[in-house]
Amino acid sequence: MAQVVFVGLSTIDLVYRVEEFPAANTKVAAQSQSVFIGGPATNAAIACAHLGAEATLVTAVGRHALAGAIRAELEKHEVRLVDLNPDFDDVPAISAVTVDKAGNRNVVSANAVRIPVSSLRVDRELCLQARALMVDGHFMQACQAWAAAARTSGTQVVFDGGSWKSGTDELLKSVDTAICSADFRPPGCLSVDDVFRFLKNAGVQNIAISNGAGPIRILAGASSATVHVPHVDVVDTMGAGDILHGAYCHFASQGFGFVDALTRAAAIASESCRYAGTREWMVHPLGGS
Repeated sequence: MAQVVFVGLSTIDLVYRVEEFPAANTKVAAQSQSVFIGGPATNAAIACAHLGAEATLVTAVGRHALAGAIRAELEKHEVRLVDLNPDFDDVPAISAVTVDKAGNRNVVSANAVRIPVSSLRVDRELCLQARALMVDGHFMQACQAWAAAARTSGTQVVFDGGSWKSGTDELLKSVDTAICSADFRPPGCLSVDDVFRFLKNAGVQNIAISNGAGPIRILAGASSATVHVPHVDVVDTMGAGDILHGAYCHFASQGFGFVDALTRAAAIASESCRYAGTREWMVHPLGGS
C-alpha cells in the first residue's frame, strides 16, 4: 500500500441536526445528536485509509480521557498516529456543528490554538517513504517542518487551503499542490483569480479552488480547466472538503495525475454528501448502489 502522511488538526465534533438554524437568543430542539472524530487532516487521513492507502496522522491528541475517543477512531480505521503532544492533559479540541434540513452547517470550534506542540521532530524516513504529504495549516510549525522535510525528500506536498493562517506564506514554500476552498483568501486577494495568481507566484505548481457543488477551477502549470462535481441529493455536506483532500491524496499516491486524481476525488466527496456525517458513505458501495 502507498504511504500517505497527513499533518494537522484532530477534533471531537458534536453534531446536532435541526429543522432550521436558531435565531439569536433562541433555543431549538435537535432532531438528533451525534459525536464524530473530525478535523481536516483527520477526516482526510481516514478517507484515504478507507480507499486503500497506508495513512499516518501527525496531530496533537494528548492523554485526557476524551482523547481516547480520537485514538480509538484512528485505530478503528487503521490510521497510524504520531502524537505531537502525548503529555497534553487538557480537553482536546471540540467543535459544535449544527446541520439544517438542507444539509447546510454552522461550526464553532476552538481548533488548535489552545493546544501546544511539545515536539517538532520530523520522521524523515516516513517522509521519504511517503507518496504524498498533506498539511492543513493547523499546528502551523509542525506543518511547516513536515512539509519542508517532505519537499526535500521529493515527496509531493498537498495543502488544504481552508483559510489563511499566520505562517501560511512560509508553508507555501514547500507546497506542490494546493486544493483550496472558495473562502481561502491570502492577504490582498479579493477574488478567485487573485488567489490563483498569488499561489502561482508563491511557486505552487498545481492549484484547485472548490466551490461547493459548483465546478472546481484548476490551474496546472500554464493550463487552466474545470472539474465537474457530480450532482447528488444532499443529506449532509459535513467533511466533504476533507474527504476531497483525502481521496485526492489516495489517487495521487497511486500515480494518477493532478486532474485525473482530482476528478476521481470530487466524485467520492460528492457521493459522501448523500449520507449523514463523515463516515456513513464508507459503508455503502460508491455510486449508492
